[in-house]
Amino acid sequence: MTEKVNTQLTELTTELQIPEAVSDLVTKAIEADPLNGAVGLKVGDVAPDFELPDATGSPVRLADLLAQGKVIVSFYRGEWCPYCNLTLRNWQNHKDDIANAGAQLVAITPQRPSNALTLTAKHDLAFPVLSDLDQSVVRAYRLRHDLSPALKDLYQNAFGLDMTELNADGTWSIVVPGTYVIDRGRHVRFADADLDWRRRAEPEDVLAALRD
Repeated sequence: MTEKVNTQLTELTTELQIPEAVSDLVTKAIEADPLNGAVGLKVGDVAPDFELPDATGSPVRLADLLAQGKVIVSFYRGEWCPYCNLTLRNWQNHKDDIANAGAQLVAITPQRPSNALTLTAKHDLAFPVLSDLDQSVVRAYRLRHDLSPALKDLYQNAFGLDMTELNADGTWSIVVPGTYVIDRGRHVRFADADLDWRRRAEPEDVLAALRD
C-alpha cells in the first residue's frame, strides 16, 4: 500500500532537519493568522475560468479542459518548495488513476514559465504546469496570502528565500497550497486549502471525489 502523502511530508520535515523552534514558529504564526481556516473556494462554488501559459508558453484554458471531463487543479508555491515537489511527484504516480477516471490534472504556480519548465523536466511530469504571472487566478481562487512579518523574516533569514525574485509578479505574496476537483459545469466537487504548507490533500480523497 502506498504511503500517505502527509506521512511522507512529515518524514520530509525530519529529513530537512528543520529545528523544532522553527517549526513551532511556523505553527504559531499560522494559528494566529486571521485567514487560518478561511482560504480557498469551497465545495459547491463555481470555479473561475482561466487561461494561463504552460511551461512552453502555450495557453491552456480551463473551459477547454472541462469540455473533455473533470479537472483537478492543484495550486503550489513553486519549484523552490520541497513540500510542493514531493506532492507533485505523488500526483505523477497517480496519472493513470486520473486518466482512468476520465479526468485531467493541471498544476498552477506564480513562477515564470522558465521555472515551470525546470520543474517539469526535473520530475518528468505528465501534466501541464501553468504560470499565473500576476497571481490573478490565485486571487480568484482565494489563495493569495501575504506573509506575516515573522514568517517573512523566517523566509529571508532562515530559509534564504526572496519571494520578490521567485514570484513572477515580484511580490512577497505566497500561494496557499490548494487542490480542487472541478466538474464540467465548473462546480467545485472537492476542495482542500491550508495555510500550513506542510499538509496537503491526499490523492485517494481527490480520486474518490473524481469517481463520485
